[in-house]
Amino acid sequence: MQNAKLSDFAFCVLYFALIRGDIVNASHTTLPFSALVGLDTARQALLLLAVDPGLCGVVIAAGVGTGKSTLARSFARLAGASSLGTPPPFVELPVGVTEDRLLGGLDLEATLSRGERVHRSGLMARANGGLLYADGVNLLDDSTINHLLSSLDSGVVRVEREGLSMVEPSRFALIATYDPAEGPPRRHLLDRVGLIVAPIIQSPARARAEVVRRNLDADAIARMKVRARAAAEAESPYDDEEALLAATVLAAREALPSVLISEAQLRQISQSALALGVEGHRADIFAVRAALASAALAGRDEVGDEDMERAVRFVMVPRATRTPEFEDEAQPEQPQQPPPQQEEQPPPPPDEDQPEDEDQEDQPPPPPEEEDLSVEDLVLSALDAEVPPDVLSTPFSIRRSGRSGSRGNTSGNRGRHIRSIPGLPGQGRLDVVSTLRAAAPWQNSRKDEDVRRVESGRRALSHARASIRLRADDLHIKKFRSKAGTLFCFVVDASGSMALHRMRQAKGAVNALLQQAYVHRDHVALLAFRGDRADLLLPPSQSVELAKRALDVLPTGGGTPLAAALLGAYQVAEQARARGIHRTTLVLITDGRPNVPLQPVPGQSKDERMEQARTEVQTLCGRLKAAGIGAVVIDTQRSYVSRGEAQQLAAWLGGRYVYLPQGRADEIAGAVIEASDQ
Repeated sequence: MQNAKLSDFAFCVLYFALIRGDIVNASHTTLPFSALVGLDTARQALLLLAVDPGLCGVVIAAGVGTGKSTLARSFARLAGASSLGTPPPFVELPVGVTEDRLLGGLDLEATLSRGERVHRSGLMARANGGLLYADGVNLLDDSTINHLLSSLDSGVVRVEREGLSMVEPSRFALIATYDPAEGPPRRHLLDRVGLIVAPIIQSPARARAEVVRRNLDADAIARMKVRARAAAEAESPYDDEEALLAATVLAAREALPSVLISEAQLRQISQSALALGVEGHRADIFAVRAALASAALAGRDEVGDEDMERAVRFVMVPRATRTPEFEDEAQPEQPQQPPPQQEEQPPPPPDEDQPEDEDQEDQPPPPPEEEDLSVEDLVLSALDAEVPPDVLSTPFSIRRSGRSGSRGNTSGNRGRHIRSIPGLPGQGRLDVVSTLRAAAPWQNSRKDEDVRRVESGRRALSHARASIRLRADDLHIKKFRSKAGTLFCFVVDASGSMALHRMRQAKGAVNALLQQAYVHRDHVALLAFRGDRADLLLPPSQSVELAKRALDVLPTGGGTPLAAALLGAYQVAEQARARGIHRTTLVLITDGRPNVPLQPVPGQSKDERMEQARTEVQTLCGRLKAAGIGAVVIDTQRSYVSRGEAQQLAAWLGGRYVYLPQGRADEIAGAVIEASDQ
């Protein structure tokens, strides 16, 4: 009881501190757009979007705590200040949004009170004419992404559910942010958005200190406003700058239709797309619009070189699928022998009627000819503008097999609720809200029907007094989806046949695979086999760091008990299946030459022992294949050309085969991911 009183007292203290302004909610102290520091490229892209909403949106890649959300919310305030009429809506899209909240559906309360279907608009319809902000866009569900793609293409949202058939306008600009460490967004979504900001480089110390100072100033101003109860009594030092920026955006928006772009510049944009391997024509259109918006924002009537460079940087470079290769300009051939020297002709004598000085004054030097920016200079200048070296590691340059986003998705009674379907309670968990929504439009007619049946004596009076009347057709059950991920079971040969440099190569490949596992929230397990047994160094876990540590201290030496390793991998996969991880991929790193059987017979010769070990391996491979466990065999044969033992092992497992000395780490990782998607 004393603890409860202390908790109430503490709550009162916090409440009055909040009223007095001693504690300020961070959501109310968002810095103005003009006051942000260290986000120059992202701010430039957002300003282009403010000038031309036809760019469809901006995708910003930045790490945790770099100010992505603050930037988006401050831009919403700027967009409202630069509008002539009602400020455009700013709608935030949660990562776990349900389909009815996204698309809209039946308004349960209004439907029950009116006795007829009443539609409630979803988030995409509410964002019509404004901004839709999606933080963590790479974590959105596939169905949510598909609805976003449909709305970005058509400009409408279609609702066909719960007895409703609606078409609502949904033209919005998408502001999407994500952390590159958590994986990239879907390529199809990036293709629909005009501007893509490469991962933001970390700010220097001076900029970081300025960020802290400005946030402290904003907190102080907000505290003064709370105490004064009037915003006019505590003005922000950035109000004038923010008003000037809003006026600049408004003027640029009005001047945009009169900005001109030349035919030569249009050809340069198309040639830049070809040089970078950009697919499709949508990027060319976005680049032209970005160049026009940049010129309008700078107050120019024609597109200049700076505008072209900015368009290529924000549109073309993030969509690149290859590094541009430019041929050196052909140099004129120099003659092998110098030409015979000709006698220099004396210059003609000057005109006697006109002095020499006056002749030079009347003939000014010709103006320098303006050369168009070459495609090579345009692309290289865009690449040099704060673009990280791994810019080509984007969804446009990474070829993925299988269905995007389908990896690891399982359905059942656990996970995230994605939708509801008609069904009986025995077929799944009852969705009470969806059941009430289905029954709400029929309450008046069912009430009248029950009254008639009571009057005719066919139903008891209690049925007529029921507040809500349900039928079997109204019942809905929940459908869940859980991203259980894939279990990557790394089985590493640590026997004496693994040379030191081969082990280093194998560790490099495994580290690349571990990074992929982290991105997709997969589980990893690590088994090592040497001597006469296989040891489980790391049970199934999502800790990539633990797997790396266990791999770094892995010793080598002894025999090759491959059968024991396969048996241990099978047991790990079965235990993971019991925990809800239904997909396992075996990554076997070995030379494929077993020499230690599971149960050696005393007195066996070396050849008999190796034959028994080979037979056991073949039997266990058949069991793993029958269990639906995918496999990738990475051959670590020391000889220049593999003798084929590991390739035969891959055939028994029904998996992929990769020869390590000829395979790069990214190629091996791609083979493993492809095997897990099958």
